[in-house]
Amino acid sequence: MAGRNYTVVTEFFLIAFTERPEWGPPLFPVFLSFYLLTLLGNAGMIILIRKDRRLHTPMYFFLSHLSFVDICYSSVIVPQLLAVLLEHGTAISQARCAAQFFLFTFFASLECYLLAIMAYDRYVAVCRPLLYVIIMTERARWGLVAGAYVAGFSSAFVRTVTAFSLSFCGNNEINFIFCDLPPLLKLICGDSYIQEVVIIVFAIFVMPACILVILVSYLFIIVAVMQICSAGGWAKSFSTCASHLTAVALFFGTLMFMYLRDNSGLSSEEDQVMSVLYTVVTPMLNPLIYSLRNKEVKDAVMKALSRPKISGSL
Repeated sequence: MAGRNYTVVTEFFLIAFTERPEWGPPLFPVFLSFYLLTLLGNAGMIILIRKDRRLHTPMYFFLSHLSFVDICYSSVIVPQLLAVLLEHGTAISQARCAAQFFLFTFFASLECYLLAIMAYDRYVAVCRPLLYVIIMTERARWGLVAGAYVAGFSSAFVRTVTAFSLSFCGNNEINFIFCDLPPLLKLICGDSYIQEVVIIVFAIFVMPACILVILVSYLFIIVAVMQICSAGGWAKSFSTCASHLTAVALFFGTLMFMYLRDNSGLSSEEDQVMSVLYTVVTPMLNPLIYSLRNKEVKDAVMKALSRPKISGSL
């Protein structure tokens, strides 16, 4: 390698879906619609939680932060994706690429932490109902959320600095919808073993650790529910967890399929489709999951929709 000449890369060129240029026109309005629904759904969830006093509980406090993260998480990726579809590829400087990677990693990590915190909240609600108000105080809730933000920022900062301390050379085309780590690692030159180990180690403290917290929390929940004799008690206990479990399965399922699988058998097009699921589709579906599967949210929505009619009749 010492005898080869390399051109140092200072900007990248995103070329997602450009192998099929005929996909651009139909995909653009679809992804734009998904993005607008993400903004409206999650912003509506935040407003609903703030306005309706029945939703001023720890679970919905964490849900409002999850909705905020989904808005930011989607906004980091989708506008760039729309530009790629509109222009059939778009250039992005290394500084912008690093910023996008940092923000994506930060908000994705934050979503993992929040889903883990919400699992712990459900554990306390089901297994320690008499102590729930004492444990989940306002100070405790803000402490958990602040800890998630600090941990997410630290992980994203270390991974970004480590990744972009590498040397990129030769081909500058990223056949992906945004500046993610797997396609970036294909462009590096020289020995990157230490940097890759650091990146992997910090990644282990996010997704696997959060999955472990969620699994342990629901293991205790299942044990507690199994001790309830009545069928009505079972249904009530599981109904409080159904929405969260659906969101967890959707988010972590797509992430694990994307990053923990064998990449050799899949094409770049399949990679791009999978990335769309966890960056575009999941943030859009979360408000629907919590509104359609949750009686309190449905009641709050019906109450909010009925107010104009009441005022108009008066």
